[in-house]
Amino acid sequence: MKPARIGLIGYGEVGKIFSAGLKDKDGVSAVSAWDLKLADPATQAAERAHAAQAGVAAQPSMQALCEASDLVISAVTASNTLAVAQEAAGFIRPGTVFLDLNSASPGTKQQCAALIAAAGAHYVEAGVMTSVPPYGIRVPMLLGGARAAELAALLGAWGMDAKAVSQQLGVASAIKMCRSVMIKGLEALVIESYTTARAYGVEDHVLPTLQETFPSIDWSEQGAYFFSRVVQHGQRRAEEMRESANTVREAGFEPLMTAAIASKQQWVADQARAGVFQGLAKGAPWQDYADRLLASRKK
Repeated sequence: MKPARIGLIGYGEVGKIFSAGLKDKDGVSAVSAWDLKLADPATQAAERAHAAQAGVAAQPSMQALCEASDLVISAVTASNTLAVAQEAAGFIRPGTVFLDLNSASPGTKQQCAALIAAAGAHYVEAGVMTSVPPYGIRVPMLLGGARAAELAALLGAWGMDAKAVSQQLGVASAIKMCRSVMIKGLEALVIESYTTARAYGVEDHVLPTLQETFPSIDWSEQGAYFFSRVVQHGQRRAEEMRESANTVREAGFEPLMTAAIASKQQWVADQARAGVFQGLAKGAPWQDYADRLLASRKK
């Protein structure tokens, strides 16, 4: 497997990081990207300028991207996972490798795989196991599918942390989604607990008890990080948790907790969209985020 031309579907945070990190790797002759923002008059100029400065070819359509790529990487929001695979399947060339980074349930990934395979291309699922920005293209990923081991070797040669876990599609995604229930659930719990504690003025009593129970975690610092990430990416997280809920359903259980986590993430995303956190400095303490929520509540 020696794909020389890489195409990113999705030129958001992850797409920008991966395209920049892969364009100078040995054997990579070109990196291109397609995103609806590249065609939207409101965002087109800025996104195309970013791509040009990064040395990434901005493609005019999904068809153009698929025709120009040997390795297609899908990096979109969870809710668009299947729709992107459906569209790409109409244009992808036989023999192309389709790497799906998106946070979707095993069932959704299997549907995507069937579409890509029907077009004669090779589908590999990825479970991205933590936040991408701190790691860049070295973010830990678990791969699944018939070509997972082969692709993992190629990505490893490019300095990426990719490990094949199964030839069976859905295993890597199941690992990712079960982990997400815990991580995104902790985010939702911290936001709800801390903000409520702040409302009662008891945070200086609550946090020390958490520190005593789990001394390896700096609960104040962790709280600030959780607030900031959910405020910035709550919509994406809510969509991921809906896919996590589907994962639980596919296992035969009612996703009571996971559905609640999705609702909490969506609520924070809605508050952010309404401007509740506007102007907060980068690195703001968790108390500043909680105070904004409390002030908004009183309106």
